[in-house]
Amino acid sequence: MRKIYETIDKLSEKGRTGVVATIIRQTGPAPRGTGTKCLILDDGSLVGTIGGGILEARTLEASREIFDTGLPVRLYFSLQGSDVAGTDMLCGGQVEVFLEPVSARNPTHIKIFRMAGKGLSQGGGGLLITLIDREKWQRGGVPKMFLGKDGEKAGSLQDAQGIEDALFEKSGKLMRSRNLSLFSMRDDQGNLSEVLVEPVVADSFLYVFGAGHVSKQIVPLANRVGFHVAVIDDREEFADPGLFPEAEEIRCTPFEGVMESLVIDKSAFVVIVTRGHVHDKTVLAQSLKTGAKYIGMIGSRRKRDIIYQKLLEEGFTQKDIGRVHSPIGLDIGAETPEEIAVSIVAELIQVRAET
Repeated sequence: MRKIYETIDKLSEKGRTGVVATIIRQTGPAPRGTGTKCLILDDGSLVGTIGGGILEARTLEASREIFDTGLPVRLYFSLQGSDVAGTDMLCGGQVEVFLEPVSARNPTHIKIFRMAGKGLSQGGGGLLITLIDREKWQRGGVPKMFLGKDGEKAGSLQDAQGIEDALFEKSGKLMRSRNLSLFSMRDDQGNLSEVLVEPVVADSFLYVFGAGHVSKQIVPLANRVGFHVAVIDDREEFADPGLFPEAEEIRCTPFEGVMESLVIDKSAFVVIVTRGHVHDKTVLAQSLKTGAKYIGMIGSRRKRDIIYQKLLEEGFTQKDIGRVHSPIGLDIGAETPEEIAVSIVAELIQVRAET
């Protein structure tokens, strides 16, 4: 998704046009789920995919009309029978795709996607809101806006201030759902409009420092609830991809200076579960110099207080220390590695939901 937004941003520099295709409805088995996007450029090339096969081929074909008219199109697919005849796409589901033009000639439209991309890359977020009825686009305007969680806004729904206000009221709930939604709402003239609302939420990257027995339980559970997980350890026999099949990345590297090679931004989560006090302190000191959304460290209160005192002596402040979740995890009386992992991942979910 981030690559799509970055490419749209560059359209304005090159004076080009594109078509954004988004799966807005999906029932039954289908190659990709709702919210999946691809960008079709004016030379026919694609950034991203909505599933390939006949679905993508017909989407590409329909995009030609949009390049000519500058108006959106809605495509309906039944992935069975004639829609998949002669192909290997025997999913059996139904899919609706919304295709909208995006052009360097409309800087506001570009800015909307630019802000959405910024929300992804900088740990922000918001709502991408679009009136998808074709007639709303007839007069050359773009009934679309991005509403940032900090109140920042780009674009507008034009003659639908009431819809904007209503969605602003429940923007927090819509963002927390993390799911694309379609609503039928009345515009300022009392006409029903179909409104597409897409939460833009930064990817949740989890960095797990230490590859011991607790980490082995954390990684698959965190992966299952939507975290992109990297595991870091300084021991080659522990930093073994075979031990962490659900992790996207495994690194074997010394803990000293480890943050210099990682991208720990405001969307990142850091879990410190190394094999000892010294390594925990080394990683924690580096973590506190980042903008990480979450920093958690395993261990008893006694161990925690010893590390905190040493950090304070080194120049860290009480405010810095206050960022740390330690003892790590929600207090559910966890004792086994499996239970501790549940408590940690539950806390990660809780913090993620608060944004």
